[in-house]
Amino acid sequence: MAVRPIVAWPDPVLSTPASPVIAVPDVADLAQDMLDTMYGAPGRGLAAPQVGVLQRVFVMDTTWKDGTRAPLTCINPEIKDRSDRHVSGPEGCLSIPGVSLTVERSEWVDLEWSDLQGVRHCRRFDGFDAICIQHEYDHLDGIVTFDRVSAVARAEAEKTYNSYVETPR
Repeated sequence: MAVRPIVAWPDPVLSTPASPVIAVPDVADLAQDMLDTMYGAPGRGLAAPQVGVLQRVFVMDTTWKDGTRAPLTCINPEIKDRSDRHVSGPEGCLSIPGVSLTVERSEWVDLEWSDLQGVRHCRRFDGFDAICIQHEYDHLDGIVTFDRVSAVARAEAEKTYNSYVETPR
């Protein structure tokens, strides 16, 4: 398929909630392009708004850098339940290169989603999988990591980001 350009913050598409997918077969090419883009970036997750498409689709593969590829495509995902216990850790974002922020997330999530055949699944994810899901799910709601930290941390991170994007590569 194709590697698509990744939308960079502060593009307004990143702060716009995505619409549900109406016809699952219509996003098969998009999903493959997103996987190709994610692997090429190289990232572990990517949401459709990050390639400029405002539809509720994300892809992830949290283990491919350490082993074999195990891609997951989530269409119209819904977090059905989440842990009251939280964990904090560093998160990067392909749309905000050069910045890592400590973000608090639920320890586990129960996710329901459709696959590329339109079959609904529900599964509990924990650890890094849960963090990745919450990060990508945020993108579908128009939320980026900057929105998940204090005003002081955000201001410092924006300064770092601006220096990063202004430096010739």
